[in-house]
Amino acid sequence: MRAIEIVRPGGPEVLEWREVPDPRPEQGQVVIEVAAAGVNRADVLQRKGFYDPPPGAPPYPGLEVSGVVAEVGAGVPGFAPGDEVCALLAGGGYAERVAVPWEQVMPVPEGVPLVDAAALPEVACTVWSNVFMLARLRKGETLLVHGGASGIGTFAVQLAKALGSQVVTTAGSEAKLRRLRELGADETINYREQDFSDLVRADVILDIIGGPYLAGNLKALNPGGRLAIIALQGGAKAEIDLGVLLTKRASVHGTTLRARPVEEKGVIVRSVADNVWPLVGAGAVRPVVHARVPMSDAAEAHRMLDSGEHIGKILLVR
Repeated sequence: MRAIEIVRPGGPEVLEWREVPDPRPEQGQVVIEVAAAGVNRADVLQRKGFYDPPPGAPPYPGLEVSGVVAEVGAGVPGFAPGDEVCALLAGGGYAERVAVPWEQVMPVPEGVPLVDAAALPEVACTVWSNVFMLARLRKGETLLVHGGASGIGTFAVQLAKALGSQVVTTAGSEAKLRRLRELGADETINYREQDFSDLVRADVILDIIGGPYLAGNLKALNPGGRLAIIALQGGAKAEIDLGVLLTKRASVHGTTLRARPVEEKGVIVRSVADNVWPLVGAGAVRPVVHARVPMSDAAEAHRMLDSGEHIGKILLVR
């Protein structure tokens, strides 16, 4: 088969479409003939040499795919060749085929085109596991989403609204803020012009910035609030005022998804299929796709992501 290999750490130009060995399904795995793969910030970090795949994962980038089951290994329940699926991966999505534990595979939600389903696994599992399973956002509470125009942000806005929460989100341009209001955001904040911590009080905050936003996030939390930090785009270090944390009876959670054991990912994937997919099938939540780029031109997709001008997901399409 062919896959995108990172020939050396560097810019988008180091991504090359090459012949590589075909995957074979091991015990408990399925092989998916890939229709499309989602492009994520983690792929950029891997390309730059900062985020190696966990042990046993394919060396090629790509944390989510959609496609058709091609082969099924021993001990796989519920899947058969020909099934249309999408999957959460530890790596290897930028390829014509990928082997993945069956626990991380989901049916394509009703009404979603097969290609566009590649925009769902990573964002759905990240948002559901952090905002709802961990931070326990409840109906009527307020969610603040930083980086609302990202794939994760556009999904979080829709899902929280569909489940009855108030949603505030930040973005850096009027075009992005307008699109987020169309997706259901109750309030939008231009972080280039306004300080979110002066404008909003939230019960749950989903943060991708990290260090520079920590003080502002704590200020913006309501008593009993929960902060979920899922990325460190602004930096990893900050001082924390423990007095604020104690006074507000707040909690701070830091999580990643890629390196979790298969069993943990399986719990999240099954919960997403049970709780989120019906909302997607009903049209209350939909994948937001900015661009579909040929997989062989992954470098162009990474340039789009690096520019920061996209809204939603960028997909690599076979």
